[in-house]
Amino acid sequence: MRKLILAAGTALAVSAMLVGCSSGNAADSSGTSDAVANHDTKANLTYAVWDQNQVAAIKANLKGFNKKYPNIKVNVDVTPFGDYWTKLQTEASSNTLPDLFWMNGPNFQLYASNDKIEPITSQVKSGAIDPANYPKSLDKMYSLDGVQYGVPKDFDTIGVWVNKALFAKAGVDVPKAGWTWDDFQKTGAEISQKLKADGDYGAAAGMDGQTTYYNTIFQAGGEVISANGKKSGYDTPEAKAGIQFWTDLIASGASPTMAQLTETTADQWFLSGKLAMYQGGDWFRAALVGTDLEKDVVAVPLPKGKTQATVIHGVSNVVAADSKHKAAAQALQTYLASKPAQQQQGDLGAVIPAFNNTQQGFVSSMPDANLQIFLDELDYAKPLPISKNTAAWNALETKYLPDAFAGKTPVATALKELASQMNAALAKE
Repeated sequence: MRKLILAAGTALAVSAMLVGCSSGNAADSSGTSDAVANHDTKANLTYAVWDQNQVAAIKANLKGFNKKYPNIKVNVDVTPFGDYWTKLQTEASSNTLPDLFWMNGPNFQLYASNDKIEPITSQVKSGAIDPANYPKSLDKMYSLDGVQYGVPKDFDTIGVWVNKALFAKAGVDVPKAGWTWDDFQKTGAEISQKLKADGDYGAAAGMDGQTTYYNTIFQAGGEVISANGKKSGYDTPEAKAGIQFWTDLIASGASPTMAQLTETTADQWFLSGKLAMYQGGDWFRAALVGTDLEKDVVAVPLPKGKTQATVIHGVSNVVAADSKHKAAAQALQTYLASKPAQQQQGDLGAVIPAFNNTQQGFVSSMPDANLQIFLDELDYAKPLPISKNTAAWNALETKYLPDAFAGKTPVATALKELASQMNAALAKE
């Protein structure tokens, strides 16, 4: 799901607070737990999440869980994403985190490195959880210093959502798999030109790394951050090509301007029927189902640059290292990671479940939209770039990249400064 990034100021505050109150519990560092929940275990657990839309599927999972553990009661605590991380920060600082809670990639290393999350070493050693059942790129995201902490519950990849009605209106063929950057640029410009009188556009250069420029940087053969998390990848020819892709899209008139996109986001342009191509994640499906637009939409794979690539991200279920009911929480974590539970999540259309071969329900939820492309992209998916304080340099991206997108600052100039400042931020980690 899209909601990823913790605001930079909050992230820095969290880092300072967590360092000062590390429990020293999770990284003992074997990460093993001697306690094992049995069928008679009694506990009242809190499971913290941020998406109300997934609660129905979660409660369906809990019915299955309670057949095995009838005396473990689970309270699903939903906090809107905007407040979720602030609440979690407060709980982490006082060692009162929920027993089980959702974690995302950008914040994972911060909490794991401060001993706030219990490793899943014991479940893996016992065979209760097998990392091979989940996409490798996701599994790696929730590992730190060789220790695995989280179990992926779902995943997101990025595709191009196409409004077939606008393509037909412009007399342009809908793109197919195997298309290129040039095809994307030319198609966007052609539709914008032909439908200019109606105020419609061919594409949009949204300012969002996960859905736009991280993908093109990867497709150009570049990286956003080095594999060891210590160096920025922005000051390279590959990163320049990945950002220039979007600058060129705006300059050609294929996309609304940055000012227009600030006022009305790319997804809203698409939902209002004024945008022919929206590059976005599989989660966008939820905004389309049941709308008049649904019948006109089809998804196509991302265009290919020097190489084929898409960003992948997924939420993970993690257990609080200081949970007073750790064995029960681990039992719930393990059940939610199982094939039956994840199959149920997929069949109910809540998410694309992370467990291999449980995703057909998602594909079938919009049978004419070609949602299979989001699964096929796993073959060349690259993890969302993260570090121990991701939000610090995410803030730098939002400072330097908009003017590069808009053509106000040369791309090379903006990226040189961004890389310099990002390297300074990474050095503080």
